[in-house]
Formats: sequence, structure tokens, C-alpha cells
Amino acid sequence: MPSTHKKEKPWDTDDIDKWKTDPMTKEESSGPFLEESSFMTLFPKYRERYLRDSWPLITKAIEKYGITAVLDLVEGSMTVKTTRKTFDPAAILNARDVIKLLARSVPAPQAIKILEDGIACDIIKIRSMVRNKERFVKRRQRILGQNGTTLKALELLTQTYILVHGNTVSVMGPFKGLKEVRRVVEDTMENVHPIYLIKELMIKRELAKDPALANEDWSRYLPNFKKRTLSKRRTPFKVADKSKKTYTPFPPAPEKSKVDMQIESGEYFLGKQAKQRAAEAERAEGAKQKKEEKKREREKEYVPPEEDAAKPKKRKTSKK
Repeated sequence: MPSTHKKEKPWDTDDIDKWKTDPMTKEESSGPFLEESSFMTLFPKYRERYLRDSWPLITKAIEKYGITAVLDLVEGSMTVKTTRKTFDPAAILNARDVIKLLARSVPAPQAIKILEDGIACDIIKIRSMVRNKERFVKRRQRILGQNGTTLKALELLTQTYILVHGNTVSVMGPFKGLKEVRRVVEDTMENVHPIYLIKELMIKRELAKDPALANEDWSRYLPNFKKRTLSKRRTPFKVADKSKKTYTPFPPAPEKSKVDMQIESGEYFLGKQAKQRAAEAERAEGAKQKKEEKKREREKEYVPPEEDAAKPKKRKTSKK
């Protein structure tokens, strides 16, 4: 049975953006908040001077939304709180993201852009993804690329701001861009080169321009890079002798254990003190041999080189 609720909606046209979020105004607020909300974050010592100089700019941007910001240089912390003038409930969450980005060395003019609608941030922790320190540094450098070219290409394709700093990657931009950047960063730390994902993003960007392909599957247009599986078999240092040997019906004799060798040498029947004396004597003998070798090496420097005996020169006789 067809639905009777489907009616024509002349006001619903294609040019309307249904995902657009209008900014909240003071008139839409129901009144002051009943409880105070606050967030605090610590910052490193080297950021103290920069934050002290740029704090007036930060407080000026945050106070428009009725949020107060406090910089504590003694504890090394930044705090944001709601006030009686706060009208937007999401403003305190945006202010929390501002101080979080400032602590991760994001410049203040860039960090206050998070207060705008449609801009979000994501701080990706990459240190725990790779255990080896040298391997971690190499893979983190891949995100930057030579002279920052890979990072710049990623920013242009995803319309985001990316800052690689220490053990984290700070990203600012639209939600779709944050999702793509996180995927690229995580795959890069798992030893997938970012150039493959950048090529995929470039192809998707060109396909999105064609309205005829809007409802089609793009998988046939995307590149399919095959993973090369290299042999992980460990090559032994001592290769066994595989030459053809004469056949014998008897199995090889079992290798002697440590206890068997001690019984043959008589060490097994010695007491604890006698074993200690024997071990000390063995160490002393080894030390004595090493000392003599070093002495011979030092004496070699003072041995004069052998000189060839001067051969008598033959006199030239003039023929008459």
C-alpha cells in the first residue's frame, strides 16, 4: 500500500545544505549554566615563554563565547572554565581542544580556529605503534617527507592542518579530513608508505568532480598495490656439511652432555671449594695469557725496522 504521508515539499530544494550547522546565538540560550565546567592541561617548560606572550590573543578569542582561561606558570598548566555569560554548551569543549593543541606546540593563531563550527581536532599517539626507536624515527620521517613535501600534499588533499611533534601528530580540519589523515598516519606507522594512500586520495578527488560517478563503485578506479612478502627465514651462520657421506646403518653417537664431560674430566666429583679454586685458576691463567699478548703487542711498536744493507755502487768506466 503506498504511503499517504508523502506530500510535495516546495520549500525542500536541491540547493539546501541539510548538513549545515548554524552558529548558536545568545538569544537561543535558555539561560546561564547551573554548574561550572572546567578543563585543565599541563604544558612543557619550553612552551612557557611563547604562551605568556600569546596569552592575550587566546583569552580575547575565548572570551567571545563566555569562557575564561587561566595560565598558571608555577604549576605549568592551562585551565578553561565556564561563566555566567556562557551561552553555547559546546564552547567549553572547543576551549578544551584549544589548550590541548597549544600544549602540543600548535601556534596560537592556528589553535583558536578550532572555535569555529565545522573544525575539529585529533591528536594521534604514534609512539606505542612501533616498539623499536630507530624504526619509529624512520617511519615518522616518512609522514613529513623530503623537505615536508609529503606533509604538504596530505594537507592539501584533506584540507587539514597537520603538525608532527615528538610522539604525537596533531591534526585540525573537517571531520572527513581527520578520518583520512588518521588512516594515513596509522598505515605509515605499520610500514605502508604514505605515497600509496596519497595517490588514492588524488584519484578520489578527481572522481568526486564527475557527477556521473557519484552513485557508482570507485573500487575499479583505485590502484591495487600488491604486498610483496619477503622471505623471513633466518639464514644460519654455520651451514651444515651436506656432502655425500658413506652409508652406515648405525645412528650417530649422541652428543655428550655437560655432566658427562664433567665426569670425564673429574670435575664432577670435586667439592664446592675445589670447583671455585679450579675456576679461579682457569680465570687467572686466561688473564695471564691475555696480559702476555698485550705485552707482546706493545713491544712490537719499539722493534726497529729492518734496514737493507747499502749496496756498493758500480763505477762507470769510460771506453776508449
